[in-house]
Amino acid sequence: MGSVALFDPSQTPAFAKNRGPLSHIAKALTGGNVGGGGKRISIKGGVFRLIDGGKEIAAVDERFLDVVVVNAAPEIGRVFYASSYDSTAAAAPDCWSADGKTPSADANNAQHTQCEGCPKNIAGSGQGNSRACRYQQRLAVVLANDIEGNVMQLTLPATSIFGKDDGENRPLQAYARWLVAQDIDPAMVITRLKFDTKSQSPKLFFKTMRWLTDNEYEIAQKQGKTDTAVKAVTMTVAKMDNVAAPLSVPGSKPKAAPKAVEEEPPEVAEMEAVAEAKFGKAKAKAKVTEPVEEDEEPVVRKEEKKPNAVPKAKSSLAAMVDDWDEE
Repeated sequence: MGSVALFDPSQTPAFAKNRGPLSHIAKALTGGNVGGGGKRISIKGGVFRLIDGGKEIAAVDERFLDVVVVNAAPEIGRVFYASSYDSTAAAAPDCWSADGKTPSADANNAQHTQCEGCPKNIAGSGQGNSRACRYQQRLAVVLANDIEGNVMQLTLPATSIFGKDDGENRPLQAYARWLVAQDIDPAMVITRLKFDTKSQSPKLFFKTMRWLTDNEYEIAQKQGKTDTAVKAVTMTVAKMDNVAAPLSVPGSKPKAAPKAVEEEPPEVAEMEAVAEAKFGKAKAKAKVTEPVEEDEEPVVRKEEKKPNAVPKAKSSLAAMVDDWDEE
């Protein structure tokens, strides 16, 4: 359905006409630029994977996934690792921030008192021209074909958050601003998540599919207020890295936590997994180096090196939903 037909005023549902101010979701997803542990979705390897309790229970064959955004972290967070990711031992990041402004009080090794002046937030502090400290945005979503079902966490990297429109292909903030410019709240529509097939690392675009019905909207609003939704958008080390509390005191050397099942690893582990699938375990390490993250700000963007292969999805969306419903 085209954008003109979608936003024809005559098609606007009653709830959209009678709503109040834009929700906190709209403000969060537009980056504040608005005029006037449980179940989660991973995009590891360029495939939508459903994770439950740290275990991958299903993967989606399609390159897209239709969802409803029911909640969003009010700020874009940050995560910094001093060393490369070690898949054999999940460890807390050296420094992290829930609001992207100041380090968390729980950070093992805060790098600066403020994110803005931090040396790890300077282009070139990471590999190539990237920043060593990475951005991430947390969403709580439900599947469009099961709005009453499970609320899932979706954590997005900088490449899926910032950037400019490319026709109907829009990264998160550009998508949200496009909607808000038409007085449409992102919480009012079905949103399609689709992989950028030209990107060399997992990167999502966002596209509107249709309005929610009055009944769907009411259900989605309730879902967004659940404890699960609130926890999904709350940034904690345990959620990010499957690290058990207690953490080390600020300023101390990070300690590795007990080995944990697969959680969403940084990009290095993702590249190694792809390389291992193509070249075999013995050669994977030799062929993969830490990828350069695309510029995290919506100014200058830099493409990463494309992996040689993408893991094949294991099951359909319907099968994925069935797995969760049986629990």
